[in-house]
Amino acid sequence: MFATLTQNASPLSESGNAMHILVVLPKPKKSSDKLQSMPDFLGKAVLKIILSRRKIQLGEIGDAPMTANLRNGALCVWVMVDPDKSVFEQQTSIRKAVQVLLDENPSEIHLAVYGGLDEKRAFSGLSIYATWINSAALPLRKTGKKESGRKPLARIVLHGHQETDNFALLHAKAEGNLLARELTVLPPNELTPGIYRKHVKKLAATEGWKHEEFDVKTLRKMGAGAFVAVAQGSDPEDAAIVHLRRRVKHAVKTVALVGKGICFDTGGHNLKPARHMHGMHEDMNGSAVALGLLLAATRANLPVNIDCWLAIAQNHISPRAYKQNDVIVSLNGTTVEIIHTDAEGRMVLADTLTLAAKQKPDVMMDFATLTGSMHTALGSHYSGILSNRENLLQKALIAGKSSGERVWAFPMEADYDTELESKIADIKQCTLEGEVDHILAARFLNKFVDDIPWLHMDLSACSSKGGLGAVSSDVTGFGVAWGVEMLENL
Repeated sequence: MFATLTQNASPLSESGNAMHILVVLPKPKKSSDKLQSMPDFLGKAVLKIILSRRKIQLGEIGDAPMTANLRNGALCVWVMVDPDKSVFEQQTSIRKAVQVLLDENPSEIHLAVYGGLDEKRAFSGLSIYATWINSAALPLRKTGKKESGRKPLARIVLHGHQETDNFALLHAKAEGNLLARELTVLPPNELTPGIYRKHVKKLAATEGWKHEEFDVKTLRKMGAGAFVAVAQGSDPEDAAIVHLRRRVKHAVKTVALVGKGICFDTGGHNLKPARHMHGMHEDMNGSAVALGLLLAATRANLPVNIDCWLAIAQNHISPRAYKQNDVIVSLNGTTVEIIHTDAEGRMVLADTLTLAAKQKPDVMMDFATLTGSMHTALGSHYSGILSNRENLLQKALIAGKSSGERVWAFPMEADYDTELESKIADIKQCTLEGEVDHILAARFLNKFVDDIPWLHMDLSACSSKGGLGAVSSDVTGFGVAWGVEMLENL
């Protein structure tokens, strides 16, 4: 799946056979610093010529990488990383530099890091992670020779630094991120709820997770009316809530991960226009992130018990589909007045959160591409978070900074509930106005978490044109790296 990693504490020699090279340097403290004042590094003489030709100082290079061919014909890319900048900014600089090399479709990339010990350690991690996740091929259905003939990167060679664990945690994060992106980009005819369930079952057997499914027939008997209301519009009724259980000896914390897995969202009777329905095969991204996070935690052997709950369904239009003004009874007995059938995500999550809460985990975290208003508020550079515990919000913000997957916290005070008051049911599903819908959606979900410490992530950064942070593809896998940081800190 990923290129193998070889570590070499010695610097890379220009006389070697390396043909695709990334040189990572610490940014000078002063813009007036001269190249001559820096210790030797690979390609220093060539870079000096480039700077002279462009009439710029070393410190004026900025975040953009510089590229040239060395005397032996090797493609060399130099990038200067400012240790004082945020992890996100450092990731972005490295990702752009790595992509220059990956564009030539190499079989091997050499990474040469320079600086102090802490700088080398940081630069190594940034470079290896960016190379791993961007060199792995996502599912592609093009038949042209150029696209179908792409070779995967076979080997990464790190020069100038070594870690005894061979960057195992980074590898686990990369595996989880790739799984989330692989699932998300699949076309909807290749990832129906039935196909998705089979894929998850197979993965569970491989990873040693306990696997359980609640299909529509079972959920109907259980009284999970919120989930069934959405699922009943599809033919066949292949929706299900899938429960995956990972247990670790001597673990003291149990975390529940919940993911929205709407494999395609038409909007139901409140049908989406074409421009908004396009891309709705990615509405299952929250479940893919939860699944990717479970995989990362398993591969990294994190000492935490995990229950992963995937709400897998589709939102279709049909004679059986739920409609405006219906009143349904959710699994926890709450009656819900349906206001808009395109607010299906909070419906399937409601009953799934109820099931997860019954297990009494220490913490619950859910992931969902839930509202357009969150994207309006933040764009695609951040994802939004809301929680019923202030300490969880603070941990989440710290994890966003350290992982490079930035999050922004929104208020969730109880007075927002007045907007969801119904004359005929316990609660409205949403409002028709759409204002602050990301907050109202969280207030709605809060009715189903049974006061367990809970954090909700609305994945506005699940797709970002041109990439985001360390990731070059539009589909970002946002949430996996952040989630690993959260699990470690919990």
